[in-house]
Amino acid sequence: MSGMQVRLGVDIGGTFTDVVLESAGTLHSAKVLTTYEAPETAILDGIVKVCEQSGVAPDTIETIVHGTTLATNALIERRGAKTALITTKGFRDVIEMRTESRFEQYDLNLRLPEPLIARNHRHVLHERIGAQGQVLRPLDRTDVEALAETLTDYTSIAIGLMHAYANDSHERLVAEVLSDRLPGVELSLSSEVSPQMREYERFNTVCANAYVKPLMKAYLGRLSDRLAEIGVTAPVFLMHSGGGIIGIESAAEFPVRLVESGPAGGAIFAAHIAKAHGLDRVLSFDMGGTTAKICLIKDGTPKTARTFEVARSYRFKKGSGMPISIPVIDMVEIGAGGGSLAHVDVMRQVRVGPESAGSEPGPACYQRGGALPAVTDADLVLGRLDPDDFAGGSIPLSVDASTKAVAGEVGGKLDMDPVTAAYAVSEVVDETMANAARAHAVENGEDLATYTMIAFGGAAPIHAGRLAEKLGVERILVPHGAGVGSAIGFLRAPFSFEATRSTYLRMSEFSATFVAEVLDALQKEAADFVRACDSTSPISYETKGYFRYVGQGWEIPVDLPDSPPDPEQYRDRFESAYEALFGRVVHGLDIEITSWSVRAATPASQPVAVGAPDSVGAVAKTTSERDLYLAREGQHRPAGVLHRDDFDIGTSLTGPSIVTERETTIIVPHGFAATARADGCIDLNREGAS
Repeated sequence: MSGMQVRLGVDIGGTFTDVVLESAGTLHSAKVLTTYEAPETAILDGIVKVCEQSGVAPDTIETIVHGTTLATNALIERRGAKTALITTKGFRDVIEMRTESRFEQYDLNLRLPEPLIARNHRHVLHERIGAQGQVLRPLDRTDVEALAETLTDYTSIAIGLMHAYANDSHERLVAEVLSDRLPGVELSLSSEVSPQMREYERFNTVCANAYVKPLMKAYLGRLSDRLAEIGVTAPVFLMHSGGGIIGIESAAEFPVRLVESGPAGGAIFAAHIAKAHGLDRVLSFDMGGTTAKICLIKDGTPKTARTFEVARSYRFKKGSGMPISIPVIDMVEIGAGGGSLAHVDVMRQVRVGPESAGSEPGPACYQRGGALPAVTDADLVLGRLDPDDFAGGSIPLSVDASTKAVAGEVGGKLDMDPVTAAYAVSEVVDETMANAARAHAVENGEDLATYTMIAFGGAAPIHAGRLAEKLGVERILVPHGAGVGSAIGFLRAPFSFEATRSTYLRMSEFSATFVAEVLDALQKEAADFVRACDSTSPISYETKGYFRYVGQGWEIPVDLPDSPPDPEQYRDRFESAYEALFGRVVHGLDIEITSWSVRAATPASQPVAVGAPDSVGAVAKTTSERDLYLAREGQHRPAGVLHRDDFDIGTSLTGPSIVTERETTIIVPHGFAATARADGCIDLNREGAS
């Protein structure tokens, strides 16, 4: 990728579609409203805009890296294909029974989410493979042929048989018969999509893949055709949830891997900035139009996980959504974005989200038909946004419409004036994000007071200062291009793929030969995906095992050395990781490894190091003033306004003040000082902090 001079990053969000063009090291960006019916239309509009802005002809673009929420939205809104599930007899209801855990312990009226595929679309075969991969009951080909005759109405079929991760022969037989009898139907095999133990998560993942596969294939095909119409013939690559790039063919085959592609790009962007500034502990804060994403980044690497949830039905409560078992950057995501809608509940409490106004109709101030107050409306009433210069002036905002919406839905119901009501909305959304960040940090044994926040996304720089106050964070970095951070992150990501497999092994029965065979197979699988995108760059590998003590229900990830498998070394690594998480080790128990993963990646883009800031800088001169609501005083006060382009490197600005740019606005709170750094970052530090 390093030789490519003209590259394009495209991020489709719930409200805006961001397009970033990088030409000879210079970034140009455009932000356009997302077009839900045909998402590719917004991409083309953005490309035309950014090409005009940069003077680059569309036919000179050499690479496009794309991230999209299309798969996520299809799962949340249940807008996928007509899908069937074929599973083992006796396990038809696994995806409906779930794990039988109660995610809301004391709710007597608890309603579990509906399974993605209804019971009358779930079909069974009389076969069985055991946990060690042994065939307990052979699969009769004639049974599959008979079943195929009843499946002619489906567009897509998920195949999830018991213990297929240990032996995929029965799933492959089913796929062979269906391909022959139903040539136009899309097939998804659990042994390919997610070859991991725990049938509920595996079945759910293959169902999700099958559900969105026809939609994503059609979309990617339309996108390629529409790009060709404007002269763009560059190859299209997709950002996947694990923080790397895969080819369009792999993305069309495994679209479930794209579910968190946009947020993953944001985490890669934050990690790139962290490396440039030599930061080893970073809190990535990405707040867009629909959601806010919070991720911990240590030593320049975002934390990863093997599973995550989408479409949570209880206000983003863990356990109330659809589990997807694929490699993913581990982050907490909440319904708190610029478009998140505010209302007053039956307890007369202000609530914000998870419902969002999106881009259609958008917040009330957009004047596109929206009448309900969103976070953006509250920010406008509080003076944080310039109504005449939002999105570079392309979207004029109405203060009157925002005031009316906030007063009608919040102020009027709580006997508050519109400004106080707007502040209540802002405080609720900020406290919601702070609580999510605290919980995420505690779950990972981290103290956020030692972290630096990197804020990006259209809404994050507006709210970052207040969030930092709540979390005790002393420093905030707002990077250049913060408003389109995820799209920039796509251009910084390596080609990568993580292959995973559940293969059980006890340390007391450790076989170095067996382990080497498993890891070699995973390494080849991961490398083949990467080589399909990049045939020349060197590939590095990261290997992990998932360990636990015998008798425990869940395992922890352990980084494994790049050396011949050694049981004592593996044991030492597990005990170090276990003690770091739980503060102790358990003596006298055997250890077992349940799963393995190998990540193959080309070299990541390396940032230019940014030197330490000067201790004393000249005072930046603001160019205008705007009334900004100050919480400490409970009223609006004049605050200096400075455009980011006029914020000279090394100069400083004390809060309260406002820094404006095309895609976002930075609020410098009282008690913070902002400094312009050499790489374009605005560096906010709490005054008096060491």
